[in-house]
Amino acid sequence: MNWINEIRNFLEDYSGVYPDNKDTDIFKDMGVTGDDFHEMIEKYSKKYHIDMSDYKWYFHADEEGQSSIGSIFFKPPYERVQRIAVTPQMLADFIVTKKLEIEYPEHEIPKQRTDLTINAIILTLFLIGLGVWIIMKIVK
Repeated sequence: MNWINEIRNFLEDYSGVYPDNKDTDIFKDMGVTGDDFHEMIEKYSKKYHIDMSDYKWYFHADEEGQSSIGSIFFKPPYERVQRIAVTPQMLADFIVTKKLEIEYPEHEIPKQRTDLTINAIILTLFLIGLGVWIIMKIVK
C-alpha cells in the first residue's frame, strides 16, 4: 500500500493543512509546533501502531510556553540539539517498519531540567509573597 496519501490525509485531518510535498517539514512548514506536534505524534503512533521507544522529542519540536526565566540561564533540551525535520514521507515509511527509525547524532542532555526547576522556584516564591501580602492586607 502507498501510505503517503494516508499520511497526508491524517495530517490534514489533524492540522487543517494538506502537505502537497512528501518532504514537507511538519513542524516548520505546516506550523504543527509545541504541544500540537507532540499530540500529533502520539495520535500517529497509536493509530498506526508505531514503536516509539527510540523517539527523542527534543530533536523534532519545541515546547509550549517556550520563553521562561529558567531558559535564560539553562537551555531547554530542544535548544541544545539541531532540529531534525519529520516529514510525511518519514511517517509513511515508519508505518511499513512499525518503528520510528531515526539515527540521532550523539548528544548529551542533562537528566534534570534546571530551567524548569528555576521556574518552579520563582513561581513558589511569587505565590508565597502573594500569600503574605494578602494576609497582611486582611490583618490590617
